[in-house]
Amino acid sequence: MIRLTIDGLPVEVEEGSTLMEAAKKLDIHIPTLCFHPDQDVKANCRICLVELEGNKLLVPACSYPAENGMSIRTHSPKVRRARRNILELILARHAQDCLHCDRSGTCELQAVAEEMHFVKIPRYPYVARSDESDNSSPSIVRNAAKCINCGRCEYACSQVQTVHALSKVGRGFEVQFRPAYGRTLAESICVNCGQCVQACPTGALTIRDDTQVVWHAFAVPEKLVVAQVAPAVRITLAEALGEPPGSISTGRMVSAMKRVGFHKVFDTDFTADLTIMEEGTELLGRIKSGGVLPMVTSCCPAWIKFCETFYPDLLPNLSTCKSPQQMFGALLKTYYAEKTGKKPEDILSVSVMPCTAKKFEETRPELGRNGMRDVDAVVTAQELARMIRSAGIRFDTLPDTPFDAPFGLGTGAGEIFGSTGGVMEAALRTVYEVVTGKPLENLDIKAVRGLEGVKEASVEMNGMSVKVAVTNGLSNARKIMDLVRAGKADYHFIEIMACPGGCIGGGGNPIKNNAKMKPRLDAVYRLDRELPLRKSHENPAVKALYEEYLGEPNGHRSHALLHTGYVNRSGLLG
Repeated sequence: MIRLTIDGLPVEVEEGSTLMEAAKKLDIHIPTLCFHPDQDVKANCRICLVELEGNKLLVPACSYPAENGMSIRTHSPKVRRARRNILELILARHAQDCLHCDRSGTCELQAVAEEMHFVKIPRYPYVARSDESDNSSPSIVRNAAKCINCGRCEYACSQVQTVHALSKVGRGFEVQFRPAYGRTLAESICVNCGQCVQACPTGALTIRDDTQVVWHAFAVPEKLVVAQVAPAVRITLAEALGEPPGSISTGRMVSAMKRVGFHKVFDTDFTADLTIMEEGTELLGRIKSGGVLPMVTSCCPAWIKFCETFYPDLLPNLSTCKSPQQMFGALLKTYYAEKTGKKPEDILSVSVMPCTAKKFEETRPELGRNGMRDVDAVVTAQELARMIRSAGIRFDTLPDTPFDAPFGLGTGAGEIFGSTGGVMEAALRTVYEVVTGKPLENLDIKAVRGLEGVKEASVEMNGMSVKVAVTNGLSNARKIMDLVRAGKADYHFIEIMACPGGCIGGGGNPIKNNAKMKPRLDAVYRLDRELPLRKSHENPAVKALYEEYLGEPNGHRSHALLHTGYVNRSGLLG
């Protein structure tokens, strides 16, 4: 332990701690921009400068090591002048359109300017970093004029996700973080996961907004605007509206959506249960018939594009099941349209998702029929929160409203799809009982739970040991898939989610750091425990759908509606 003084207050910290870490022990806040608690220290914005008393040096608190006997000042006149000058220089390169920026109110640069009470006109002339705006992606918008060159997006893309779609391009005044070779995001190897959006402190990277499509449909009398809501959204929506992380708002969420204008609000937990029926049957079929193993989950569209790009030789390992979003869309435009007497073209199928990659998924040409998409618009948790605020709805006082029938009933197994390990746990709950004919003694399969990057488990079923693996974050997916490619992965089934933590860490959720993930994860399993049904194959609405319309899992009709194929995208690497 070493001892130092910060703003006249003594503090003791472990050797190797930074000045910022020491200041936090005293609850002294030091402003930052390039620093992110879940990334390596970069120390390139210099907003966090502090003064070393004695030699009067200014040093970055995020990277400078605390030393025994050191005395520092965090807001001396010299520090304040330096920080304000740095802020002026940043603002002189940053677009001045805060009033109509998507990140207004959650922008870290805006927050630092307010904290430093920066109200004067900068002394330096405004010179835009670039006027380039990339709107090519269905998921992410890049606005170079709002970039502050912090490097957080590149770290998330390259180090956390190992996609390397963003890199530092140019030199000096012309530096940008963008796809290489002059490509747009749509032309690049971007998998649309949105982790760069989560990392960006400003509006340089934002979610492509689809809310106007929905607002317009509300005003068309013949349109039936139908929404499905993903499991994670009922946990992250309240957070996006100002409540603590992990706040569950299922009933209030449905109430708000009805007031906004949605005619029907359904639960994607329903098709998560349906996915388990299809995927579990597919897995058992592969095991019995000598099919391609290990089978890998196909619920996550960012993971699917990652596999199509970097592991096209392993596409046969992917389950052919559509994601729950796309299964829902297919049923809305067929079964539900027939049941209600509506033409498919008169139904606007809207998905409310925690995920930016779902916006890419709904544009895939194979996920539709007769020239129509199964899902017409994807609205993220952030976008739905904006819709609720713009409608003047006070979310915290709303009553609870149930989901609509016939797709309003989901189980705990469908609910846990929102977290890493959830798909695997839900599948094992059903597959075990199908194989053994006996109920699983303990439905909480804790070996596949948690935020660790790679988890393994083995479940005994009638003398056969079914080996499984679970990963979250694409850098961890790469580790597992390299083993599969090398023939060293002794697994039957692998679950992969692109985002750290799974869907509760998705790019369309409120801006996160690792500290918010544990409350979100706890909320997932709290919901699972509280639901009356916790196994997908016991969902009576799913049983009724098979009896009335689909026939049997992996049967002719269900395969035609609920399964798909994949595309080799390795050409994007060239």
